[in-house]
Amino acid sequence: MSLWEGLTGQADAIAVLESAASSSALGSTDESSMTHSWLITGPPGSGRSNIAYAFAAALLGTRGDETEESVYKQVIARTHPDLGVLSTERVIISIDEVRKLVSASQFSPSVGHYRVMIIEDADRMAERTSNVLLKALEEPPPRTVWILCAPSEADLIPTIRSRVRSVRLRTPAIADVAQLLHERDGVAPDIAARAAREAQSHIGMAHRLATNAEARERRETTLTTALGIRTVSEAVIAAATLLELSKADATALTEERDAQERESALRSLGVAPGGTIPPALRAQLKAMEEDQKRRATRGLRDGLDRVMVDLLSLYRDILLTQIGAPGELINLSILNNINSVAERTTAVSTLAIMDGIAEARHRIDSNVSPALALEAMLVKIAVSGRGA
Repeated sequence: MSLWEGLTGQADAIAVLESAASSSALGSTDESSMTHSWLITGPPGSGRSNIAYAFAAALLGTRGDETEESVYKQVIARTHPDLGVLSTERVIISIDEVRKLVSASQFSPSVGHYRVMIIEDADRMAERTSNVLLKALEEPPPRTVWILCAPSEADLIPTIRSRVRSVRLRTPAIADVAQLLHERDGVAPDIAARAAREAQSHIGMAHRLATNAEARERRETTLTTALGIRTVSEAVIAAATLLELSKADATALTEERDAQERESALRSLGVAPGGTIPPALRAQLKAMEEDQKRRATRGLRDGLDRVMVDLLSLYRDILLTQIGAPGELINLSILNNINSVAERTTAVSTLAIMDGIAEARHRIDSNVSPALALEAMLVKIAVSGRGA
């Protein structure tokens, strides 16, 4: 089994990381290959965390050793004794979480040559929290390696950027993502190709669209709702519809996970299914439920953002059609509607709508009420005379 298997379209990044892991295994002192802190950047769905864990496994296991597969399994399960991980399902990473990880990074490796610390979504750290991490990056223990993941270098403070080596991932080709879905998940080639195209090469979302009929239906409803808006009152109604779609999407992603998490927690605490929870254990379950609520908040934001991305893809297709620009359309399943809208509207109005969608994303990210942000965005569509 290859540690880098399934990391679609990232040959250049893999070559850099594989070279670094190889030099470290051979005891090389070549600083151009290996360093103590890394930043893996790339667009959503490019596989930042996946490649980070593959790199961690390569550092923690000896290349060519027969136990390489078992090391990789431990890393993926987050159970390796020399691996520290900070990932969050919330909107931000708290300063206490970073302090705890920094403290753990000071210990020497127990079974391997390195102690590897991974922070997923490092862009979710506030400046004060980032400064706590900065001190650890400035004076790391000799055998500790930090791996940070973020969409771009600009998402981190300059002082952290100056202390890490960046590895940039690219957006995988649609054909590569479709091939991965077909070979790994057994998805029919035509469905895989459509899912990869509509997900815009986001591997995780492509997998979901290819394997979940309800996710496909929610996406189709999003586009048809926007195309059906003609009046301001319809825009207000459509905003409520899109908000419900986002909530349903977020619930579908978190509900099953929350139930499994609760069942696992009860089992580990020795509470039988349906049994009474002892008072002494209720505080632990309450803390878990609070984390789940915070995760639901982030899930809703992510669901809203997926709606915005889908709408941007729709109006991007309309704009390309209006100006006759080269490039494959994303939403080929509704090509007739795209052509109809492109014929009776102008590129200027389409650009104005795309600006409105971008503004709505910014407003929601700034804690503006999602309902109000959606209404303002869809009113702009109504004013521009959009319709199916």
